[in-house]
Order: sequence, then structure tokens, then C-alpha cells
Amino acid sequence: MLLCSHKTENQMKELLVKNIHATSLDAITIPTLLDEQQIPFQKIDEVNWQAFSYRPQVTFRIAHTEEAILLNFRVKEASVRARYGEDNGSVWTDACVEFFVIPGDDGVYYNLECNCIGTILLGAGPERSNRERAPQVVMDKVLRWSSLGRQPFEERIGECSWEVALVIPYSAFYKHQIISLDGKEIRANFYKCGDELNTPHYLSWNVIKAPKPNFHLPEFFGLLRFE
Repeated sequence: MLLCSHKTENQMKELLVKNIHATSLDAITIPTLLDEQQIPFQKIDEVNWQAFSYRPQVTFRIAHTEEAILLNFRVKEASVRARYGEDNGSVWTDACVEFFVIPGDDGVYYNLECNCIGTILLGAGPERSNRERAPQVVMDKVLRWSSLGRQPFEERIGECSWEVALVIPYSAFYKHQIISLDGKEIRANFYKCGDELNTPHYLSWNVIKAPKPNFHLPEFFGLLRFE
């Protein structure tokens, strides 16, 4: 069974997302679970803007259960920062990984952004402007684990490797009633950024063709095929 991503003729990557039968998951168990299930890592390595040519080593892997999406990111980069320790802050300015996804059929997409200590931002809307931030009661449903712990810190210069894992229940898609993703095909993209790091960068999984850094472009999302 093909679990690795590949590109179609129009350069849209596709990825098969394995269905795992598991319940009562904690985020700290996700890396081991995905190892056991032999879920391969995918690269986030598209440099779309040459003014920001630095390419840290970034990979992710994804699976789903009856109740949630499971995500695991691994990063090696030249510096790392986690200034934001409270949800819905400017985590994209820290060392940050992101998951943008359209789970419904109405064009509304969610931006889930997570810094290197598991602080997240979650928004929804059909475009970049006027996005609706999730209430904290929704944010609390997203389970997180970070190899760097959960305490904020200022920028640390020097090569650093870190890892985060997320359990994203379908109820986190708070503008929709998602019961299951079994057999669904949905559009999504994955990113790595660090707007205020010593070396700013903006990497994506699926290529983006735009004149300046902008992740809020659903027309450049890839395709996830859920088992």
C-alpha cells in the first residue's frame, strides 16, 4: 500500500493517510504509535521564495483514527525560539510548524499553527482576512507533546533538533460537524516557518506559486486521501 506522497501532473502532491484503530491516545504516545504502524515521514522542503532560501530539515507524518487526526513533526534548524506560551498568540514568529486543511465542502479552511513547545493557534475562514480564532475550550481539545517541554524561552542560536506531536480531534474543526474522515479526500498543506528567528524561512509541503510569502492560499493545497 502506497503511503508516500507523490505529485500529479499539476504539481499537487497526494498522500494516503492510514486509518489506525486506537483509542484514549495521549500526544506523548504518538511517535511510538506511528513507528509501530510504520507511518513514513514526508518532507516539508519547498522553498517558494528565494529571498528566504534557508531550508531547515523538516518532516511530518500523519494518520487518523475514528476520532482524531494524528500529527508528528520533526525539525532540525539553526536556531529555535518559543516566546509564546499561551494559545492563539503569534506562534508563527517562533520556531513553528503548521497544518492548513479544508475538512468540509464549503471552502472554509483551518490554520493550525504550533510552535516548538506545543503552543497553538487555531483559526478558520474562507480567506486570509477576517479569520475566526477558536475559543480556548476548543484549543484545549488538541493534545500536544513537545520534546523541548512546554515552557517558553528566547531564541537559542545553534543547531537544534526538536519534535512535536498533536492529537487533533474532529471536534476541533469547530465550524463543522465532522464525524469521520474515512474514505474522504480533503485538501491540505503543511508548513515550517519562523518569522522572527535569526534566519527567517517559509517552507511548504506542496509548492506555492505567489510573489511573496503567504501560506493562506488554498489553491496550492495538496490532497490527503483518508483510508
